[in-house]
Amino acid sequence: MELKVTDKLAIERTRLANERTFLAYFRSAIVFLSSGAAIIKLKMLQEIEWVGYVLLLIGPTLFFIGLIRFLYVKRNIRKYYK
Repeated sequence: MELKVTDKLAIERTRLANERTFLAYFRSAIVFLSSGAAIIKLKMLQEIEWVGYVLLLIGPTLFFIGLIRFLYVKRNIRKYYK
């Protein structure tokens, strides 16, 4: 069965939304990593240095959650509409 043009456009919007969501996860992970590194490096923030290490752990975790979610949604889009 051939999809209608409106259905094809809806699928394309879903793909683009999935990419935007992944980029938001990526951007957030970069912010967490850079903030953590800055807190660790700055001498005047030594009393909250532990926060920097926590942020350094959260950054990659957030990235991998976003990547797994992106691939899962991408696979489901292909499975149902190809």
